[in-house]
Amino acid sequence: MQIPKGKKIYFASDNHLGAPTREASLPREKKFVAWLDEVKQDAAAIFLLGDLFDFWMDYKKVVPKGFTRTLGKLAEISDSGIPIYYFVGNHDLWMNGYFEEELNIPVYHKPKEFTFNNKTFFIGHGDGLGPGDKGYKRMKKVFTNSFCKWLFRWLHPDLGVKMAQYLSVKNKFISGDEDAQFLGEDNEWLVQYCKRKLEDKHHDYFVFGHRHLPLNIDLKDNSKYINLGDWISYYTYGVFDGENFDLKEY
Repeated sequence: MQIPKGKKIYFASDNHLGAPTREASLPREKKFVAWLDEVKQDAAAIFLLGDLFDFWMDYKKVVPKGFTRTLGKLAEISDSGIPIYYFVGNHDLWMNGYFEEELNIPVYHKPKEFTFNNKTFFIGHGDGLGPGDKGYKRMKKVFTNSFCKWLFRWLHPDLGVKMAQYLSVKNKFISGDEDAQFLGEDNEWLVQYCKRKLEDKHHDYFVFGHRHLPLNIDLKDNSKYINLGDWISYYTYGVFDGENFDLKEY
């Protein structure tokens, strides 16, 4: 894809809307919607890299309550012709058609490669990649198991959503302060993942979320690892103008 002159590609991740309560997250949601309203003026595309919601479940006939402002703004932008791409995170991995059918937003469950202005991007949420984190990887296998998803869907939505929200906050899946610390390149598993990927193929940019830390790290051969931060503490986002990638704060 060649980015039209004067246009940019925007990236955001880890809003965790609804946490710790819908009322407490409402100011963050309004701020995010204001950002969407602003960037749509010159956006060639918008990438949302997961955990937009602290919990999301695609029921057949039910939409989780709340987030009307966000969903409405995404629909407006999508309807205007600006493409939006969504990568599920570990909090909203149970997406199964709603965004595609109602918002015309493609949803990806694995990282994917894109090319913009002859620059290659490897994009994803970032959970479960690289060495370590074996406990989460085992848990993710349970969450993505079709039988487990079927069992959960049979719970009444009032019960299922309430239980999921409780567990999310109680177990700090939203990422506690102890997780939001830079561990050094040798201990950052996403950095290690990117370096291993570079052994097989060059990518100019690896763009992920999940870590809740804004990071811009030089790898080898003019490659960069970008972590987008979050919309809880940092309110950071990425922007590619066709030549350079920058992390900015809103």
